[in-house]
Amino acid sequence: MLEKLKMVFDTFGASIFVPLVILIVALSLKVPLKKAIYSSLYAGIGLQGFTLLLNAFIPIISPVVQDMVKSTGIQLPVFDIGWQATSIVAYSTKVGMIFLVLGTVLQIFLFVIKWTNVFQPGDLWNNYSYMVWGSMMYLITENMLLAIGCMIVLNLFSLLFSEMIAKRWSTYFNYPNCTIVQLHHVGTAPFGIGMNWILNKLGADQINLSPTELQRRLGFLGEPIVLGLLLGIFLGILGNFDQLGKLSSWGEITIIGISTSAVMAIFPKVAGIFSQAFLPLTEAAKKKAKKPGSKSREWYLGVNDAMGYGETATLISGIILIPIMVLLALVLPGNKVLPLVDLIALPYMVQGIVAIMNGNIFKVLISGVIWFSMGLYVATYTAPMFTEVATSVGVKIPSAALLVTSFGILTKPIASLIFLAFLSKSWLLIGLVIVIYLISFYLFRKNKDAFYQYLENSAKGKIEEKVGEVK
Repeated sequence: MLEKLKMVFDTFGASIFVPLVILIVALSLKVPLKKAIYSSLYAGIGLQGFTLLLNAFIPIISPVVQDMVKSTGIQLPVFDIGWQATSIVAYSTKVGMIFLVLGTVLQIFLFVIKWTNVFQPGDLWNNYSYMVWGSMMYLITENMLLAIGCMIVLNLFSLLFSEMIAKRWSTYFNYPNCTIVQLHHVGTAPFGIGMNWILNKLGADQINLSPTELQRRLGFLGEPIVLGLLLGIFLGILGNFDQLGKLSSWGEITIIGISTSAVMAIFPKVAGIFSQAFLPLTEAAKKKAKKPGSKSREWYLGVNDAMGYGETATLISGIILIPIMVLLALVLPGNKVLPLVDLIALPYMVQGIVAIMNGNIFKVLISGVIWFSMGLYVATYTAPMFTEVATSVGVKIPSAALLVTSFGILTKPIASLIFLAFLSKSWLLIGLVIVIYLISFYLFRKNKDAFYQYLENSAKGKIEEKVGEVK
């Protein structure tokens, strides 16, 4: 039964499931049938557009990133096999298959009883992030209840983090009532919020490197498509640095430049199509809220992380972080991880921080360097455990590596702390984790409106307030 359910999820992905959810929600809000169908179609077209765009872009840029890493001559024992291989590992374990059903039921139940206002099953595929941690837990402890408990607590925290940044993510990326829900991305929420406060206190908000400000200061060089061209060429040069005398190298460099520029140009148009899916729902919800005695509930649909990848500040920040993280992997004492396959996933990984910091690339880069540097140590520690799980399901270890990991999935400090608490088998530490969650949940729910307002104010920063005053 579990295998068949997995096959259904694999066959009907987000571009089918999300439109179906939107159609049901639209009809329940009494949106006319024609508008409801168009809403669901716009959602499916948008999601499929994102998939087609990124499936075309990533294979072009990935080989260059890998060549860049190889040209540095870094020799580290832990090899990054990428999130794709990691997801296959997660879905191949006994623990993973159990959580496939259990997690889905839990997520729907928590939404129905209004424990959360985020409908997480909008992106079921990315549940593999919980499964990886649970599989490692079961491998070490051989305790299924402990593994399931760890995954459930991780899920509760990720839902809380997702709801914390839901309004900010929705506002920044301009997708009405949508948010990201992936454990490996929303875990940045507490860190990003804290770092934004610190950086604002230090005056970093005075250095406004948002796409709008870059365009104002640099003129046509600050246009997203030109920035994409220059950034792609820069990355291409780094990947072909030892072969710049070859014509073929410059062919690859220019192709990467124009491909990155294409993403910058096309992505907003696809995003515009997707956002149209939610306009009838928003209008219907507002009308319902105006009716006497009606109780309005603001909720958010969990969407795939691909929807933020090509946004200008997100893509720029992610690409700039690629060579930085390669350098840091080389110089950080005690690090044993060679980030490789998942480097191209950095734009996925920073989008929560980008939203919190309102696209200020300067603050995002500082925060990203600190967060992902801590993540390298987390992956170094968990690599032996993940390698054993991977080999147990038939993954072949690359000949140049002793251990494997995923830079995109297993470099999460907060998730690792929760994992270690359960791994200790100490009821004191496990209880402490649960108490921290309950207190955080209570404080957030009690002060949600004030919290959302604080995020909006801190995201805008002083410099935007001054610009507003001048206008």
